[in-house]
Amino acid sequence: MKNKLSVSNLLGIKYISLEDIYSIFDAAETFKEVINRKIKKVPSLRDITIANLFFENSTRTKISFELAQKRLSADVVNFSSSGSSIKKGETLADTVNNILSMKVDMIVIRHPSPGASVFLSKNVKSCIINAGDGCHEHPTQALLDAFTLKSKLKDFSNKNILIVGDILHSRVALSNILVFKKLGANVKVCGPLSLIPKYIKTLGVEYEPSLENGLKWCHVASMLRIQNERMNQSYFPTTREYAKQFGLNLNKLSQCDKDIIITHPGPINRGVELSTDLIDSGRTVILDQVENGVAVRMAVLYLLASKL
Repeated sequence: MKNKLSVSNLLGIKYISLEDIYSIFDAAETFKEVINRKIKKVPSLRDITIANLFFENSTRTKISFELAQKRLSADVVNFSSSGSSIKKGETLADTVNNILSMKVDMIVIRHPSPGASVFLSKNVKSCIINAGDGCHEHPTQALLDAFTLKSKLKDFSNKNILIVGDILHSRVALSNILVFKKLGANVKVCGPLSLIPKYIKTLGVEYEPSLENGLKWCHVASMLRIQNERMNQSYFPTTREYAKQFGLNLNKLSQCDKDIIITHPGPINRGVELSTDLIDSGRTVILDQVENGVAVRMAVLYLLASKL
């Protein structure tokens, strides 16, 4: 693999080019073959040390990054803020610089503050990979979502993608909008108007108030989690009412005269965004997304490490 990226960090989809996206896809195809072999490890990042700094709870993203790093033979250090000097008042930059003084080559960071990864990239000398910053971006999730859809759609040109749910608080939504638009897809968002950002049209995206109409229009329905942990007020009357109006189930799908690809970044609130019968029916590509997440993150790590 000789593909190169135009960037030295992965801070957000807004900072990378279409060529970068396809370079990551090409590398991910190779690494997907690797992780499906009997021996799932390659020496590509031997002697590279990577620190995972997660300041927010995470299951899928953290495990996915750690697996990707170990499949590439990197040395891995996991950092938890709960038992760190940040609790004693140390700044983020000082914490990371102390870690870097231990000869760490790459930093994967998830942080509740928007722009944390950009801040770090300007204040520390290391390769920074954004694993989610507040309500801002989650670039590797968007890349794995797009990689998964590429295998199903083949071509994004003039394909219709409906993003449904909590757009306002979702870093996945923003990154997905940016990556799908760069790939040439048409994007609409759907959900309670209270959960739709006022700036949404500036991204070249239309608002669709009706899930039923959106399903008739789209080739892909990307369902998002209601992020209760980021809400400081009520954005809709009840969870039951939300599920009735914007939740997806087999009955609503049966009313469409076509096969719609259904994605969800996880974790899922069963019975809210997706019904249990739909989740268990095999009609979604959620497990494909999880598998592809390791391959895509291997690709990102490999391509960025080649620039060290």
